[in-house]
Amino acid sequence: MPRCQKMVSMKAIRVREFGEPGVLQVASIPDPTPGPGQLLVRLATAGVNPVETYVRSGKYARLPELPYTPGSDGAGIIFQVGPGVPATLAVGERVWLSGSLTGTYAEAALCEVAHVHPLPDRVTFAQGAALGVPYATAYRALFRRGGARPGETVLIHGATGGTGIAALQFARMFGLRVFATGGTDAGRQMIVAHGGEAFDHSSLGYHEQILARTDGRGVDLIVEMLANVNLGRDLSLLARGGRVAVVGSRGPVEINPRDAMSREADIRGVFLGGATLAESAEAWAAIEAGLLSGILAPIVAEEIALSEAPRAHEAVMASGHRGKIILRCADL
Repeated sequence: MPRCQKMVSMKAIRVREFGEPGVLQVASIPDPTPGPGQLLVRLATAGVNPVETYVRSGKYARLPELPYTPGSDGAGIIFQVGPGVPATLAVGERVWLSGSLTGTYAEAALCEVAHVHPLPDRVTFAQGAALGVPYATAYRALFRRGGARPGETVLIHGATGGTGIAALQFARMFGLRVFATGGTDAGRQMIVAHGGEAFDHSSLGYHEQILARTDGRGVDLIVEMLANVNLGRDLSLLARGGRVAVVGSRGPVEINPRDAMSREADIRGVFLGGATLAESAEAWAAIEAGLLSGILAPIVAEEIALSEAPRAHEAVMASGHRGKIILRCADL
């Protein structure tokens, strides 16, 4: 299809009722038309994030009006532009998305200018779709909420998923010493390849190993992906004045407040939706700088056809994958 040609209709995932992954159904819908300050991006790929499974199930605090198309991350080419769009965002340009107006589990997405970012030639469309939520969350956890500073030691608890890998790469980019955990040999090898010191979080003695690596001092910051499992022990791994940035949790947890009190430690929640426009712009700028330098390089675990979106939702919640789950939306 020529890049300047107007599409008549497109395939998209539509959710007409909340429930199990099977509610993700392919439908043919009219192509969106960009208005003032808007762009239509033809999508090669879309990123799949855990939060989208919570929304789909109906168990999230903020639910969209039905029917809807899931997804906020994607990558492709600019297909059409509306009035008032900057000339730097031209038809045919490769871009990655940090959001959309219509959802990215589709062959195209309607976007505002703030959603659209240039994709360097060295970065594939699959990698581009792995950027938005994971890398912005990692940046926010480390620097906005975690207060990380060069020279500090960070533990990334669960570093082999999309956000964990992003946190590892950002931490190395900004001069932190990185400890990271993974549950498989392959995952730990990946951590080492990216400059981290790897630990097996399925091993009973890994807490003592981490403390030994710091000569008993503890770590300055923990980025926690599964707080309901790890938070109680996280507090005992912190140095004085240490922080835990909680990115994910799948249930309640019991902690001993004395562990926080004796270290004057902080537990800080991380919610990407709480970012201001200025904070978001800061994160996008850091991501773009990292892409241009080659330091940030998303790892794709699996690419799954758009028609198999239910399987993608199952995969993103499974343990053991290394990298990001991606949907293939269209051939570009």
